[in-house]
Amino acid sequence: MKRAALTMGTLLLVVSVAANAGHRDRYRDTAKVIDVEPIYRSVEISYPERECWDEEVSHYRPDGRRYTGTVLGGIIGGVVANSVSRGRGRGRDAATLAGTLLGGAIGHDISHQKRGGHYTTSVERRCEVTHQSRHEEQLVGYDVTYRYKGRVFTTRTREHPGKRIPIAVDVRPVHDD
Repeated sequence: MKRAALTMGTLLLVVSVAANAGHRDRYRDTAKVIDVEPIYRSVEISYPERECWDEEVSHYRPDGRRYTGTVLGGIIGGVVANSVSRGRGRGRDAATLAGTLLGGAIGHDISHQKRGGHYTTSVERRCEVTHQSRHEEQLVGYDVTYRYKGRVFTTRTREHPGKRIPIAVDVRPVHDD
């Protein structure tokens, strides 16, 4: 029984070694960095910029409310309508009322056309936002040249590698076919 187990173990070992004979051997190592060149890319950066200034502004200020034109127009309109209207009683009263209202409206319009006023000047703060842009060089990586076992290789990295760079070594047999 011991002999059968030993034979079976030996057989499994031989099969395992034969099966792994064609497989790769991978491991990590480091290589000496001999040159590092930074890689830059030009990018456009857009940003808002607020610009403010003080500006003199003129405003028209009408004089205060005046009712003289309205009242005077109403009186004149009422007197004219009363003296022109014929008849007595309600017809004359209605004509006087209509003349007063019409005269008041005309007087109001005329007084607003001729109404005085004045200009005032004040300083007001004005602001405007514009979008500016500038071009900037951004570091995007490094072209790294390194030496491993007497041979020179090149790769691109995001970070500066320093004096040594980690590498993955993949060893496998070469088959002559």
